[in-house]
Amino acid sequence: MSVLLEALALVLQPGVIGTVLVASLIGITIGAIPGLTAVMGVALLIPITFFMDPVPAIAAIAALAAMAIFAGDVPGTLLRIPGTPASAAYVEDGYAMTRAGRPERALGLSMVSACIGGTIGVLLLMLAAPLLARFATNFSSVEYFWLAILGLSCAAVISSGSALKGILSVLFGLWVAMIGIDTVAGQPRYTFGSVELMGGVSFIPAMIGMFALPEVLRNITAQAQERHPPVMGPIFPGLGTTLWRRRANVLRGGLTGSLIGALPGAGADIAAWVAYAVAKRRSKTPEKFGQGHDEGIVEAGAANNGALSSAWVPTLVFGIPGDSITAIVIGVLYLKGLEPGPIIFIRTPELVYAIFLAFLLANLLLIPFGWAIIKASRQLLRVPSAYFTPVVLACCIVGSFAINNTAFGVLTMLAFGLVGWFFEENGIPLAPAILGIVLGGVLEFNFVTSMLISQGDVMVFFSRPVAILLAVAVALAWTVPIVRALRARRTARS
Repeated sequence: MSVLLEALALVLQPGVIGTVLVASLIGITIGAIPGLTAVMGVALLIPITFFMDPVPAIAAIAALAAMAIFAGDVPGTLLRIPGTPASAAYVEDGYAMTRAGRPERALGLSMVSACIGGTIGVLLLMLAAPLLARFATNFSSVEYFWLAILGLSCAAVISSGSALKGILSVLFGLWVAMIGIDTVAGQPRYTFGSVELMGGVSFIPAMIGMFALPEVLRNITAQAQERHPPVMGPIFPGLGTTLWRRRANVLRGGLTGSLIGALPGAGADIAAWVAYAVAKRRSKTPEKFGQGHDEGIVEAGAANNGALSSAWVPTLVFGIPGDSITAIVIGVLYLKGLEPGPIIFIRTPELVYAIFLAFLLANLLLIPFGWAIIKASRQLLRVPSAYFTPVVLACCIVGSFAINNTAFGVLTMLAFGLVGWFFEENGIPLAPAILGIVLGGVLEFNFVTSMLISQGDVMVFFSRPVAILLAVAVALAWTVPIVRALRARRTARS
């Protein structure tokens, strides 16, 4: 208890509170701009943290990341440009609500769910960090292989429309992930002699192109030149009632995100997709998913920020990065003389719990800052069509260029925009392809590593208890929809 009071005294200093507020403002702004990610914002913040004490430096990173992850839902809901691969899991539901004239409902649900999910993650981080980290470190390349397969399976099976088209979308994403230098053999693959392609395809320009450019093309070719966008209404009326009705989704999403986020390298991407799949499986109206249903938004949104919080478990306890953001955090901790690992809980426990409390504060600030960015975003809905389309295209170009500061990112965005338009015209879902690009490298690396360790014995993938459980989960993800479809067909015939 005395350690917690010392940590509280460190966090409640005016300098720390001011730093958190400024970092929150920066994070909410960066996250709302298509193409600018939380990782990029944290990377830009690092030089400033050189001149800070440890607590405000880590608190600033935590606040910026929490705000940016939620703010990525804003362009996803209003413009159909997901800010992160995780938000791509429920971008169709959010955008469908916008087109139905209820953008404030989608953003409000996402905001409060992110706050609750992040808070659940922080509380688990404070209460069970060593236990969760010990469980996470038991994962080998075999478990990570099955975890990647599970995430891809969820994306393919739960996608709206034909499951076969969902599988086709995932396979396309996996093929794109193979472009570049083979990490094992060191040989270029599918580069077609291009030096730029040797570094692989960046998923941010690909994601922007596949989701945003089809909308731009649709607006250009539409018969009606003037849009009649919905008016952004009040955010909070009716929000509490909906969240209370969906309280099981919020809690389940927060727990799912917290458990998956504690696995090194898993992150919010897999957590959001798994949570969305669970929500659809447990829903009484799964046919409404992808058409503006709130269950998927609530559960996946809570998992998104829950995973962001719990990713700090392996980082602080064992010095193993939980995601891209915490990989940067490890460098900052070493720079401040704080060596991540079990010893940090013995030498400076007050600093560790101060970091926990700063993360809790950042998640609570999601409500006022989220309300502000949602209110400010209403201006996007008032832009006439003649001005709206070129502005969106300009944001896509700037966001794609900013990834590596090269024109190749813009070309990538344009190419994948045409692919996205082709997919949509033929009813092929886009989101599974994005997850295939994100998880393709993880899947290949862990498959090759496992095969090298076992000297080519495929039974290594069924040699550990957790691996068997994940394999069973993958099998159920594929067999349950098939069995349901066969039963439905039999019932229809009878």
